[in-house]
Amino acid sequence: MTSSPPRPPRDPAADDARFLRDFETMSSFGATPSGGVDRQAASEADNAQRRWFAGLLEENGLRVVYDRVGNQFGLLERVPGAPYVVVGSHMDSQPTAGRYDGAYGVLAAAHAVFRIAAEDGAEAPPVHNLAVVNWFNEEGSRFTPSMMGSAVYTGKLPLETALAASDSSGTTVAEALAPTGFLGDGDGPEAVLCAEIHIEQGRLLENSGTTIGLVGASWAASKYEITVHGEQAHSGATAMEDRRDALVGASMLVVAARELADRFPGVLHTAVGRLDVYPNSPVVVPSRATLLLDLRSPDEAVLAEADELLLAEVARVEAAANVTVERTLSHSWGVNPYQPEGVELARASAERLGLRSGEIMTVAGHDSINMKERVPTVMLFVPSAGGVSHNEGEYTEDADLLAGLEVLTDVTRRLGAGELENAAPHVPGRNRA
Repeated sequence: MTSSPPRPPRDPAADDARFLRDFETMSSFGATPSGGVDRQAASEADNAQRRWFAGLLEENGLRVVYDRVGNQFGLLERVPGAPYVVVGSHMDSQPTAGRYDGAYGVLAAAHAVFRIAAEDGAEAPPVHNLAVVNWFNEEGSRFTPSMMGSAVYTGKLPLETALAASDSSGTTVAEALAPTGFLGDGDGPEAVLCAEIHIEQGRLLENSGTTIGLVGASWAASKYEITVHGEQAHSGATAMEDRRDALVGASMLVVAARELADRFPGVLHTAVGRLDVYPNSPVVVPSRATLLLDLRSPDEAVLAEADELLLAEVARVEAAANVTVERTLSHSWGVNPYQPEGVELARASAERLGLRSGEIMTVAGHDSINMKERVPTVMLFVPSAGGVSHNEGEYTEDADLLAGLEVLTDVTRRLGAGELENAAPHVPGRNRA
């Protein structure tokens, strides 16, 4: 009986160069003239990068499968019948977005698994299988809600609701995915643990000179759908005192949201990310304006006070603009911690690699927030230059990308060896509505 030839030693420099080349290739899908990407869910660009990514996974020995909402998985089976450590993020983007948001986390997950597969269990004998994931429609720019794929996977959103969601042209998720080949007939691999790495999308890590962010919790948030009802009228002829202008009322709420943040500097973020006006004609006073308004805070007491102040502003706007305001709380959650055991595991990995790390909260939503309520989950950040994100100027230094990949590889290796599996999933006290 002849033995297999010894596996050649890993060449870290070559592995790093391969990752950076793959990142450049991935960034070419949906590339914009200003250096960003436009890769909205199930768009032509998103479909093209998914096909490319499937090829990359298969070339490196992973089996590619899709679940019933289009989540893309690359499976490395090491222990037949064992559940999976699910590692990854999302590749879809905002309409004019940066190259790093989400996409870095997917490619880093893939390369982490490639590296672990090449070790053949030499460092840590496997207990669990590994799955790279590219979650569908995390951004929510084309279809709402955001974090759709992971919400369906974790049972927080019914599959039928997700598939029926439509974009501005009336195309549903089911219709958009039907011709792509990305709709499977199963529920995806069984997860036992999860990890995700992401750019920070803020500047705390950069300001403090920290390479690895250990995400300990997400900010609390209240998300509102607000409709301002006025009365359609001629924009030239109608007397000013007779107008019930829905856009004036909506504009007052936009300003009020910003002024709320100014009342709680540093501990309250507010935004109006979308505003739709009807009939949106140059000679018509709008009769209806719909906006999406967010309040976010690391302090639940501050968020509760901001909610009350917003309600008071609604009453003021109704009186001042002679409109009526319909306010619906669409989503809400409290400060939402990750498993502390996962934070400590990641801290130890960073220390082992000689990288400076520190605990941090996430303001933005991520698929790992859904996952940590189902299985123990580790969330990591790398710095964002200037805190720029959801912007074509988004940038992270190659050295930080590679450092994050090293930590993610070590974390994934340890999770695959059975560490953290005895930690309990976190069930928040205040779930999404």
